[in-house]
Parts: sequence; C-alpha cells; structure tokens
Amino acid sequence: MEEIKRIALVAHDNRKKDLIEWAEWNHEVLIHHELISTGTTGKLVEEAINERLNDEEAQHFEITKLKSGPLGGDQQLGAMIAEGGIDLLIFLWDPMQPQPHDVDVKALLRISVLYNIPTACNRSTADFMISSPLLNAEYEPELKDYSDYIGRTVVYERE
Repeated sequence: MEEIKRIALVAHDNRKKDLIEWAEWNHEVLIHHELISTGTTGKLVEEAINERLNDEEAQHFEITKLKSGPLGGDQQLGAMIAEGGIDLLIFLWDPMQPQPHDVDVKALLRISVLYNIPTACNRSTADFMISSPLLNAEYEPELKDYSDYIGRTVVYERE
C-alpha cells in the first residue's frame, strides 16, 4: 500500500446517514486519499464533503462512483479488491434489515478477508482505522499463500 490509500466507502440505506456524518467529521483526512464508493452512497458523501471544502479544494475532490450495490456495485468493489485496487473498506451495513443483495454483501466481506484488506463494519472500527498512523504510511499487508489451493488436483469423473 502506498501512502495515499484507496478507500472504499459503502453503506446500506439505513446506515448512509452514519457514513455521511463520519465522512464529514473526517473530511480533512479523507480528501488526501482516493475514495471509491458504490453509487448512491458516493454521491451523498461527495456532496457532504464538498460543502465543507473551499472552492479550490472542491475542484480537486471527487469520489469514484461505481454502480449501486444491488445493481453490481458490491461485486465491482470485490473485483477491485481481488485486483489490488482497494486498500481499505469501510462498509457500514445494517445488521437488522434483510438486504435483497445479501449474497453480494457476504461475497464482498469474504473477499476483503481473503485479501487481508482492513475492513470496518461500524463507526468505531472506522474511527480506529482512520486514526491509525499506518493510514498515511506505506504498508505491506501479509498475504496468505494460496498456491497449494490453486495447484490442487481436482478429480472429475464423467458419467
């Protein structure tokens, strides 16, 4: 990971307000990093942060917005993680509300663990991550070696 992190921001509808408040509170830190977000969340966070910036800062600030989560945004983020394009994931999900794209959510969280991406699922963890001295430093996460899995022999018998 470089000093400038690629931070993914995601929130379910019932948690968007929390993520917007968190991003507003931490905007001075966030604007120095590359932000990527699922569609609606990205639009709302970008608007909230832009209100706190002066004209010059606002000209240079933009969040990369992917598709909405249920329309494939979660899967886009998962692909970016697998390709090394995301350094941190802040995903405020709603544990009390069933989601129509729950399998996509589970897949995104699984892929973030598989690739050892720091992941915050609540504001407290997001606070700890953004205040870590590692946020603004180069960092090389330890990656598990999956070569045994990739090189395994799969037996396939035809009927």
